[in-house]
Amino acid sequence: MKIKILIPIFNDWQSVLKLLDEINNLSLDNEFELSIFILNDASNFDRPNIKKSFENIQSLKILNMKHNQGHSRCIATGLKYIFEKDDFDFAIPMDGDGEDRPEEIKIFLEQTKESPKMPIVGERIKRSESVFFKICYQLHKLTTLVFTGKSIKFGNYTCLPKSTVEKMIKEKSTWNSFSGSLKKIENDLISIPSIRGSRYFGPSKMNFMNLIKHSLSIMSVFRKTFLIRSALFIVIYILLIKSNASIVTSVPLILLLIAVYSVSNLALRENMEEFKNSLSQIKDIDQIK
Repeated sequence: MKIKILIPIFNDWQSVLKLLDEINNLSLDNEFELSIFILNDASNFDRPNIKKSFENIQSLKILNMKHNQGHSRCIATGLKYIFEKDDFDFAIPMDGDGEDRPEEIKIFLEQTKESPKMPIVGERIKRSESVFFKICYQLHKLTTLVFTGKSIKFGNYTCLPKSTVEKMIKEKSTWNSFSGSLKKIENDLISIPSIRGSRYFGPSKMNFMNLIKHSLSIMSVFRKTFLIRSALFIVIYILLIKSNASIVTSVPLILLLIAVYSVSNLALRENMEEFKNSLSQIKDIDQIK
């Protein structure tokens, strides 16, 4: 069974080298053939020489992007590349900094034996960030559920059969939000418990502002539902506060209107023409193994 692992990266070469070591040291059944694609999102740090042979990794390529595209678009480009240029049974997108724990790859692959045609997602049951961020993350999940009707408890760390990858590269929202797009195109997802790991080096890049953007990007995928529910909220809220209207009571309305504006702008990022031509944004490919 051919497995393609996609690792988007921007400058974090030290972490990726450690991740490659850990993937190489996994004890997997011989039926699984691992290939790794590092998606270099126009890093401005020099790439170190990768001299190790990685005997348990069948092939290792680095796809160098011409311009920085952002995390979701980098993954989308990688999915399109392997679907059009390579052969595979499952694709596993994962972060390269250690927060997606490589030992869970074994759990994904064991699940593929039982469900060979089903997309599998890592449902985050435990995180390693600060208490403040954990609270914000729970609010993110709750807000997404309330305004879209979708419960999304996973990120990029998934194991996707080729049939799902084909659907994703035909769905324009993949260009904007990976998890939102997957939830949109697949009604049935198998969840496995996933513990969010600690970064190998340096602080996490997922901060409060990035989490807000992540939430809004998901909402933009389901913008029709979001806009209807936002309108209902505004009407009901105005009726409730009309006798006690003040600057303070207006704050939720102002925040929601900002969210509506932001979601509308993010929806413009769903550019199918850009997605179709995304392989032209690959500057060159380094065949390491």
